[in-house]
Amino acid sequence: MFDPVIAPSGTLLGLLQRGRGDGTLHALTAPRPEALAALNACVLHDPRHDWQVENRSLYYARLYLDLNGELDEIEAHLFDAEDILDTDESRTGLALAVLGHLASYGRRDALALLRRYAAHGSNWAWALDELALRDDDAGLRALAAPVLARFPADPEGEAELAAAVRDAFEPRPWRLWAEDPRSSIATRVRGAQEAGSFDRWQRQMRPSGPRPGWSVRAVFEWAQQGIERGAALHVPAARCLTAVAGPEDRPEIIDAARHGDDGARCTALRYLADSHDPDVLDLIEAAQAAGSRLVVDAAVDAFERMRSVAAVERARRWAHRPDALGQAAGRVLACLGGVQDGELVLGALREAVRGDGPDAPTLYTLVDGAGRLGIACAAPVLRHVYRETASSHLRGRTARALAATDPSFPAGFAVECLWDCEETTREVAARHAETGDARVVDQLRRLAADPAEEAEVQTAVRSRIGPDTTAA
Repeated sequence: MFDPVIAPSGTLLGLLQRGRGDGTLHALTAPRPEALAALNACVLHDPRHDWQVENRSLYYARLYLDLNGELDEIEAHLFDAEDILDTDESRTGLALAVLGHLASYGRRDALALLRRYAAHGSNWAWALDELALRDDDAGLRALAAPVLARFPADPEGEAELAAAVRDAFEPRPWRLWAEDPRSSIATRVRGAQEAGSFDRWQRQMRPSGPRPGWSVRAVFEWAQQGIERGAALHVPAARCLTAVAGPEDRPEIIDAARHGDDGARCTALRYLADSHDPDVLDLIEAAQAAGSRLVVDAAVDAFERMRSVAAVERARRWAHRPDALGQAAGRVLACLGGVQDGELVLGALREAVRGDGPDAPTLYTLVDGAGRLGIACAAPVLRHVYRETASSHLRGRTARALAATDPSFPAGFAVECLWDCEETTREVAARHAETGDARVVDQLRRLAADPAEEAEVQTAVRSRIGPDTTAA
């Protein structure tokens, strides 16, 4: 999947792509055709960089409801000829998730689209998972025959069916089909369930990797073999060292951290950091100075895992370094530093935004640190990150930091956060947004009454409004 192209943050499309609350508010005041065009563009071309941590489906579904949007564009996208050629779930996953939420809100057209796609579409398993949560038994039973017809009645087809049953995210349809009165369906599904369970048992009985009986040298060799195959195994290898290494092996491990090949060096650095070895910080610094990219990354990662006083003191010395170790030092101080480290964390935050922009991975930790330490001077930088980042996950963390550092937050960004795509961001807004704005009171009431809203958000809402739904 290619990285999405994100429109500028000041445009309606850019706001909706980011999942910002202002996107909904602007869409509701824009001409309806323009708003629906931008909404469809987002749903049909997933704007998220990481769908595993960023939410959009409920946000877009609510906007479809508010705009009374038709589903013709989604239907055309799902059943386009490209669905046969491009079977990657990223092409249709967001659209199917939006249809799932719309079905839960009572949109029968969305339910019908999901049923049709589960019967005929390439990403049928996703559609079936959505239906498992929303459809009735009769609707699911009607899908048994078309779904099973996807799997030929030969050994290869039965193996694929067993894998589909085993890996299903929502088991309800398969359990229902296993009790189907049609013996041809029930027999196949029960056989697939049994085969999947047996396959899982077999995999558990065939563990791979080193055994505790191995030597330190054998663990290092296994880690290096992984690198040669293109797989970084130093993390599990370090765990293996914990099982096989004794005090007498420390000189060999120290030597590997200084002079070993990449697999041994990465493994040794990780093990020594987790063991709080007194020499590990010097070894990490040496790896930064004279190590491959893989070794440097492993050394930095090992350093960031450390939680000792010595690591924090070293981070204060390293924070001014212009390399990866200096960046890691800023993150360590953001997590573990004290109020006296505020200037160093603020400097790291500013440098990250200047050097790598508002989507830099290092910002997640630095933003959290700015909020944890209550760095008031960080508010302008945090507001910039909030506006410009394409990651709704980072924006939510920035909102929490602004709540702790920016006095203008309750009357500013907190208001739009009530419409944000992330439930954790809506929760922050529910606790902080000024209720003098009539839109805030109305949205709090809506969130309190919406069955699709997360329990944590509704708990926060109830802390702001009384039983008569009057703002506190």
